[in-house]
Amino acid sequence: MNDLLNLNPDFWRSIFNSPWAIIINLLDILIVAYLIYKFINALVGTKIMSLVQGVVLFVLLRFLAQIIGLTTVSYLMNQVITYGVIAAVVLFAPEIRTGLEKFGRTPQAFIQTNSMTEEEQLVDALMKAAAYMGPRKIGALIAIEGTQTLQEYIATGIPLDADISSQLLINIFIPNTPLHDGAVIVSGNKIATASSYLPLSESSKISKEFGTRHRAAVGLSENSDALTLVVSEETGGLSITYKGEFLHDLSKEDLETFLRNKLIKSTSQKPSLFKRWGGGRQNEK
Repeated sequence: MNDLLNLNPDFWRSIFNSPWAIIINLLDILIVAYLIYKFINALVGTKIMSLVQGVVLFVLLRFLAQIIGLTTVSYLMNQVITYGVIAAVVLFAPEIRTGLEKFGRTPQAFIQTNSMTEEEQLVDALMKAAAYMGPRKIGALIAIEGTQTLQEYIATGIPLDADISSQLLINIFIPNTPLHDGAVIVSGNKIATASSYLPLSESSKISKEFGTRHRAAVGLSENSDALTLVVSEETGGLSITYKGEFLHDLSKEDLETFLRNKLIKSTSQKPSLFKRWGGGRQNEK
């Protein structure tokens, strides 16, 4: 690295020493660039993305301090970087585990090319559950965690850490069962908890016809970027809250369109890398 910064002639001569050396070095650079791109792409829209941005800024400031000659500041920042790696591993152990599990399933993705993605499975489970509970007026409150953590509300519920399925969602909200009261929280493509308590909105704009479930859904949307699905116990109507937006009495078609737009990452129209690096998920509405 120092040879590169000092523009050492021997360093550049070794790179262009022969056609084979050029090919090997070019391949090396392309592999590293691809791995960095995949790493950034995997973090886009996750809670850990803000941390990565902060780390990059911190490292840039550290180099700036070293160039200027701020010895004490550089020393302290080096210590933070050294022990910060250990702290990050401890704090973000669940996210790291999830990432490694996805990496381990990568070979299966090449074999099972026709299988649905995790986001598509989530939408499918939500739609099947809503189609069953709506006509039967089974009240339900399901919150899907966004880029902001819902750990504060997850802690109030009963841990499940279960795979998402329409059958499980329906069974949870069957009246007079131990888990039916409260909210189901989906985190990391798992049903994290049931019977969780969400903050109630105090907005006067919400009609009196909507009950506690709807106020809790709106309250969560006011405090996070989570998407919440509500099935009314009185009417069987389907509602969605998202970033302070409250859409009620949705048809099944409108509900599915909304869920797909918000939960399924587009493969045909991806935002630029710079936009995704700076903004996380796109705010579509």
